[in-house]
Amino acid sequence: MKKNVFALSLLACTAPIAAQDISPYLPGEDEGIVYFLPKTMLEVNVIATRITYHPGELCQYANQYLRMNNVSPEPETYWEIKQIEVRSAGVPDSTKAYVVKLKDKSSMSNVELTEEGLIEAINTSAPEKMPMEYVLEKPQKHENPRRYMTEDILLAGSSAKMADLTAKEIYNIRESKNLILRGQADAMPKDGASLQLVIDNLDTQEKALTQLFTGTTDREDKVFTAHIVPQDGLTDKVALRFSRSLGVLPAEDLAGEPIYINLKSTVPLPTVTEDNKKKKKLEGAIYNIPGKGKVTVSYQGKTCFEAELPITQFGTTEVLVNDLFKKVNTRVIFNPETGSILKIDKD
Repeated sequence: MKKNVFALSLLACTAPIAAQDISPYLPGEDEGIVYFLPKTMLEVNVIATRITYHPGELCQYANQYLRMNNVSPEPETYWEIKQIEVRSAGVPDSTKAYVVKLKDKSSMSNVELTEEGLIEAINTSAPEKMPMEYVLEKPQKHENPRRYMTEDILLAGSSAKMADLTAKEIYNIRESKNLILRGQADAMPKDGASLQLVIDNLDTQEKALTQLFTGTTDREDKVFTAHIVPQDGLTDKVALRFSRSLGVLPAEDLAGEPIYINLKSTVPLPTVTEDNKKKKKLEGAIYNIPGKGKVTVSYQGKTCFEAELPITQFGTTEVLVNDLFKKVNTRVIFNPETGSILKIDKD
């Protein structure tokens, strides 16, 4: 995350500390450093897997030679839901914009903002935060079975003959593995590493030849995201839709079945009335105290995700009074996703 650091003034060790003037931001009327507090946006992530099946060259003989009776001769592509997760993301709240007015001998020597203008730190630098990435499954490379075909298999005059000889080669490979594992092979590997290498090679040959009968299946994960504005009592809101043949679809696409999201406030905090806002003097840094909400996601009547997440809209704002910055170098780190205070320390 890119950071912007604004130096307000140099702090003299023996100079008196001036009160920091922070007020709601009005475009064109105030000069200073403008920062936003975040509001919560629910990020619904659906990880879906696209499965692609290609039948093998000898698929019609799978049951006859390998006793596999569920091998399809038809190619197929379909989707499965692998995981659903909801994250609480912070976006700038246009109703909570504040300006830190530039003053000499300021008690706040610098303010650090995110690229979006969210406050991140005062008089220090916030630690770098690595983005949370999903580990996605990707198609694996398939071995070319012709690399492991014997001369007789390659010269077979018909697919039926090729299937017969390939099946015999598969059984020979299995027998060789069993003899080695039992210690009955004529030429045993000299050590454990050599034994593992031989077994791995035989496994590779067997898998490649077997795929001539069973075919190959490729799996590829993709992430689909929807953003939901949190509301207390949100019930059966369609976040996305899912179709086995089409994958994850937008909420308005009726070709898929709905993925529902529900939200209920669990730890509400007292809201600040307009009268109280007027009484509270903005002498210090404004920050959020987020509430919490229980989020559940369901599909086809089954709960796929359930967790309690911080929701700033269910909470309130407070003032980090300016007295904390007097005579000492007080450092504050904020959570840019919620606007809450993560850490305060001082010299």
